[in-house]
Amino acid sequence: QVQVVESGGGLVQAGGSLRLSCTASGLTFDDYAMAWFRQAPGKEREGVSCFSRSGGSTNYLDSAKGRFTISTDNAKNTLYLQMNSLKPEDTAMYYCAAAHYCGSTPVQAISIAYWGQGTQVTVSS
Repeated sequence: QVQVVESGGGLVQAGGSLRLSCTASGLTFDDYAMAWFRQAPGKEREGVSCFSRSGGSTNYLDSAKGRFTISTDNAKNTLYLQMNSLKPEDTAMYYCAAAHYCGSTPVQAISIAYWGQGTQVTVSS
Protein backbone atom coordinates (compact mmCIF):
# COMPACT_ATOMS: atom_id res chain seq x y z
CA GLN A 1 0.00 0.00 0.00
CA VAL A 2 1.39 3.35 -1.04
CA GLN A 3 1.65 6.03 1.61
CA VAL A 4 2.77 9.63 1.13
CA VAL A 5 3.07 11.51 4.40
CA GLU A 6 3.96 15.17 4.84
CA SER A 7 5.27 16.89 7.94
CA GLY A 8 6.85 20.16 8.95
CA GLY A 9 4.03 22.61 8.51
CA GLY A 10 3.18 25.19 11.12
CA LEU A 11 2.72 28.83 11.98
CA VAL A 12 5.53 31.23 11.14
CA GLN A 13 5.92 34.98 10.89
CA ALA A 14 6.43 36.69 7.57
CA GLY A 15 10.07 36.52 6.59
CA GLY A 16 10.58 33.25 8.42
CA SER A 17 11.41 29.78 7.17
CA LEU A 18 9.96 26.29 7.26
CA ARG A 19 11.13 22.97 5.88
CA LEU A 20 8.50 20.53 4.78
CA SER A 21 9.27 16.84 4.57
CA CYS A 22 7.48 14.07 2.73
CA THR A 23 8.15 10.37 3.13
CA ALA A 24 6.86 7.92 0.56
CA SER A 25 6.51 4.18 1.13
CA GLY A 26 5.08 1.28 -0.81
CA LEU A 27 6.48 2.52 -4.10
CA THR A 28 9.83 2.67 -5.85
CA PHE A 29 10.80 6.23 -4.98
CA ASP A 30 13.22 6.63 -7.88
CA ASP A 31 10.51 5.73 -10.41
CA TYR A 32 8.56 8.92 -9.75
CA ALA A 33 9.03 12.60 -10.11
CA MET A 34 8.19 14.23 -6.79
CA ALA A 35 6.22 17.40 -6.38
CA TRP A 36 4.74 19.90 -3.98
CA PHE A 37 1.34 21.50 -4.46
CA ARG A 38 -0.56 23.96 -2.32
CA GLN A 39 -4.15 25.03 -1.94
CA ALA A 40 -5.28 28.17 -0.18
CA PRO A 41 -8.88 28.59 1.01
CA GLY A 42 -11.16 29.41 -1.89
CA LYS A 43 -8.44 28.84 -4.47
CA GLU A 44 -7.51 26.03 -6.79
CA ARG A 45 -4.69 23.67 -6.00
CA GLU A 46 -1.49 24.80 -7.71
CA GLY A 47 1.85 23.17 -8.35
CA VAL A 48 4.65 24.76 -6.36
CA SER A 49 7.70 22.74 -7.34
CA CYS A 50 8.68 19.52 -9.03
CA PHE A 51 11.79 17.33 -8.90
CA SER A 52 12.31 15.37 -12.08
CA ARG A 53 14.18 12.07 -12.27
CA SER A 54 15.34 13.17 -15.67
CA GLY A 55 18.70 14.63 -14.76
CA GLY A 56 17.46 15.77 -11.37
CA SER A 57 16.05 18.97 -12.81
CA THR A 58 13.78 21.12 -10.70
CA ASN A 59 11.22 23.74 -11.51
CA TYR A 60 9.18 26.19 -9.51
CA LEU A 61 6.09 28.33 -9.46
CA ASP A 62 7.21 31.85 -10.37
CA SER A 63 6.32 33.22 -6.93
CA ALA A 64 8.45 30.52 -5.28
CA LYS A 65 11.58 31.00 -7.34
CA GLY A 66 14.52 32.19 -5.28
CA ARG A 67 12.72 31.46 -2.00
CA PHE A 68 11.84 27.75 -2.10
CA THR A 69 14.16 24.82 -2.73
CA ILE A 70 13.04 21.28 -3.48
CA SER A 71 15.33 18.35 -2.80
CA THR A 72 15.28 14.62 -2.21
CA ASP A 73 17.07 12.06 -0.07
CA ASN A 74 16.66 8.84 -2.02
CA ALA A 75 18.18 6.75 0.77
CA LYS A 76 15.32 7.87 3.01
CA ASN A 77 12.59 8.00 0.32
CA THR A 78 12.07 11.58 1.42
CA LEU A 79 11.27 14.80 -0.38
CA TYR A 80 11.87 18.23 1.12
CA LEU A 81 10.74 21.76 0.48
CA GLN A 82 12.84 24.44 2.12
CA MET A 83 10.80 27.63 2.23
CA ASN A 84 12.52 30.90 3.08
CA SER A 85 11.33 34.51 3.16
CA LEU A 86 7.79 33.32 3.66
CA LYS A 87 4.93 35.68 2.88
CA PRO A 88 1.32 35.69 4.09
CA GLU A 89 0.26 34.73 0.56
CA ASP A 90 2.17 31.45 1.00
CA THR A 91 -0.45 30.40 3.55
CA ALA A 92 -2.03 27.18 2.31
CA MET A 93 -2.31 23.46 2.77
CA TYR A 94 0.78 21.96 1.18
CA TYR A 95 0.58 18.56 -0.48
CA CYS A 96 3.31 16.19 -1.49
CA ALA A 97 2.76 14.04 -4.55
CA ALA A 98 4.43 11.31 -6.54
CA ALA A 99 4.13 12.25 -10.19
CA HIS A 100 4.56 10.44 -13.47
CA TYR A 101 6.29 13.54 -14.83
CA CYS A 102 6.95 17.20 -14.14
CA GLY A 103 5.71 19.89 -16.48
CA SER A 104 6.36 23.49 -17.21
CA THR A 105 3.92 25.05 -14.75
CA PRO A 106 5.81 23.40 -12.79
CA VAL A 107 3.57 20.39 -12.43
CA GLN A 108 -0.07 19.60 -13.09
CA ALA A 109 -2.45 17.46 -11.10
CA ILE A 110 -3.12 15.25 -14.11
CA SER A 111 0.40 13.86 -13.78
CA ILE A 112 -0.01 12.77 -10.17
CA ALA A 113 -0.03 9.10 -9.23
CA TYR A 114 -0.24 9.45 -5.45
CA TRP A 115 -1.14 12.29 -3.09
CA GLY A 116 -0.34 12.95 0.52
CA GLN A 117 -2.91 14.28 2.95
CA GLY A 118 -1.32 17.69 3.36
CA THR A 119 0.35 19.82 6.00
CA GLN A 120 -0.83 23.31 6.88
CA VAL A 121 1.46 26.30 6.50
CA THR A 122 0.29 29.58 7.98
CA VAL A 123 2.32 32.76 7.59
CA SER A 124 1.33 35.66 9.79
CA SER A 125 1.94 39.27 8.84
